[in-house]
Amino acid sequence: MDSSLQVIIDALPLLLEGSVVTLKLVVISLIIAMVIGLISGLMSTSLNRFLRLVATLYVDIIRGTPLLVQVYFIYFGLPVFLDMRIPAMTAGIIAISLNAGAYISEIFRAGINSISNGQHEAARSLGLTRFQTMRLVVLPQATRRMIPTFVNQFIITIKDTSLLSAIGIAELTQSGEIIISSNFRAFEIWGVVGIFYLIIIVLLSRVSRLIERRYAIR
Repeated sequence: MDSSLQVIIDALPLLLEGSVVTLKLVVISLIIAMVIGLISGLMSTSLNRFLRLVATLYVDIIRGTPLLVQVYFIYFGLPVFLDMRIPAMTAGIIAISLNAGAYISEIFRAGINSISNGQHEAARSLGLTRFQTMRLVVLPQATRRMIPTFVNQFIITIKDTSLLSAIGIAELTQSGEIIISSNFRAFEIWGVVGIFYLIIIVLLSRVSRLIERRYAIR
């Protein structure tokens, strides 16, 4: 028991460093993914057929291929085609952002479509342009309805970052693998890695519930 405790204590600094890398990956990727998702979601609800087609192709391609394949394609495939090297961290952020962006795009599309046409027509009758209607009337209401789904996607994205260990990014999972390769104490280390992920996700869930209560539609 004492030996297990000492193994965990010795592993904590590296696991904490891995947790910080994981959080950086998640925050940067989700910010980019939200922008991609918003643009793609607006395109998919646009009256322009070409924009809808582009958004649909993007979502279908990303959702129809495994994230690990996307990571490998961006890290190993694109550099061959472009004749340039892409750092692992950059490749990981691009892959996670594009992947999460596709799912967030669908969340935006569903949220926007959930607002009744009557509100669109009422806003237009007041003289608002289509852009103003979307920005001032539709998106504020739709975003409130989307909060629980956003949180669910954020949690999935946190867990997805573990796949980036495959290209050598020293996030939480990769940190655990490094430690185990040196001490062969898989039970203790994977247990602690799991607890770290659990803490991050539970904290995010608590924050999301506070946000839900704050911005709930009454």
